Amino acid sequence: MSSSPKSRPWYRIRWFQKQDTPEERKLIFKLDLLIVPYVFLSYWVKYIDQANINNAYVGGLKEDLGFHGNELVRLQTLYVLGAVLGQIPFMYLFTRIPMFYLIPFLDVAWGIFTLLQYRVHTFAELAAYRFLVGWFEAAFFPAIHFIFGSWYRGDEIARRGGVFYVGLTLGTLTAGLIQAGASSRLDGVHGLAGWRWMYIICSIITIPVGILGLLVLPGTPAKPNRLVMKDHDLAIASARLRRAGHALEGKVTWHTFLKIAKNPRIWALLLLDIFFWNGSINTSSGGYLLWLKSLKRYSSARVNELGAISPALGIFYTLGICFASDLFLGPAWAITVAHVWNAIGLIILTIWDVPESATWFAFMTTYSAVAMSSVLYGWINSQLSYSPAERSVALVFANTLAQSTTAWTPLLVFKTVEAPRFKKGYPFVLANAVCLIILAHIIQYTIKRRRQSKSSALSDYEGDQDAASGSPLETSQQKSVPVSALPAP
Repeated sequence: MSSSPKSRPWYRIRWFQKQDTPEERKLIFKLDLLIVPYVFLSYWVKYIDQANINNAYVGGLKEDLGFHGNELVRLQTLYVLGAVLGQIPFMYLFTRIPMFYLIPFLDVAWGIFTLLQYRVHTFAELAAYRFLVGWFEAAFFPAIHFIFGSWYRGDEIARRGGVFYVGLTLGTLTAGLIQAGASSRLDGVHGLAGWRWMYIICSIITIPVGILGLLVLPGTPAKPNRLVMKDHDLAIASARLRRAGHALEGKVTWHTFLKIAKNPRIWALLLLDIFFWNGSINTSSGGYLLWLKSLKRYSSARVNELGAISPALGIFYTLGICFASDLFLGPAWAITVAHVWNAIGLIILTIWDVPESATWFAFMTTYSAVAMSSVLYGWINSQLSYSPAERSVALVFANTLAQSTTAWTPLLVFKTVEAPRFKKGYPFVLANAVCLIILAHIIQYTIKRRRQSKSSALSDYEGDQDAASGSPLETSQQKSVPVSALPAP
């Protein structure tokens, strides 16, 4: 079994666990070099392509296309609709298509539709491209966590996921800097506005990253990329994961969906994910950029430069929360720390009539909201490590349903015409953050109770075997325990 985050003092930080053999450590290091840098780079590019609509909007797109109402929030919503609808087939496909083919194909496709946005002249055209960018981005996040859960134990996922998730904040930051540079240096070059050049630059970055995935992504133990994973690597990986209780094979069938539907843990984690998505839509609403623009003291380039500060802080939030979760806090308390900090900023933004310095501080807390994302999805991975099929369905189902709620909630509470104050938006996000913290501890409590129940059942079974056979305890511990003797997982 994997060691608990609380089984050692918090200050004794180890990248490997004590029980990992030298060969296993070599394999883990190899996987880290193959997976983590690539998914970080790909997520960085993905979030440049997602966040650039906000930067383009304040960088001249609004005026060039004649937007005057809620076009921005509608474009954000269409992106979310594409991302939600595009995920549905992948509950079935994750266990059937090699991931080292699937992810690069999606990467290249969204790069192409990112490029096409440079040529838009109407809202309808831009809306169609935003929908398709969302469609091809759809499966990326759950796919990466499916890969993490296929190679790593539950106590190893969050910090790898944290490095991966830094790509979100770095991508948002970079999008602002790219737009600032395009606005100040490329505006008017070859007759193109600066915001149009931004889409060209983003696509030039995106497409080669997608192609790189064919060469470095290891796939999964069941469908490995033989360019980088050898039989010896697969044997070691299989042995260490089975020792930790992970199943390696299994395809999604209708029976998988029935098992998911009957599992109360899945529904609790799904509700937790809904609270997470709605407790962090302040990161994608564009509120910080719109507030900076409303001050009317900065140029478009300067607005985008200053807009990079908040996501830059998010890098430190993400790494701190994810490493702390694996090493000493555990998922529930990591979620708590992240969203208490988020809630402090949201309370200030809800009040709004505060000194300007307080408003600056509030916007600087924003990206703590998403810092625990990899903690949450790592939690789902670890809770379903016994079945790749159930993991596949649960990861996509949770992400799809939770994200789908953010297709309509911003339309109600983050209307562009109400910017930058968003009187309904910030209280709504605050309420979801509070519910997220409470539910995380309820789930943690039930998991702890279930583990205690399993331990008690195991002890009772061993005691019965000792009494029946007269054998010493050491002998009984070597016997296998029937599944029927233990509570269901």
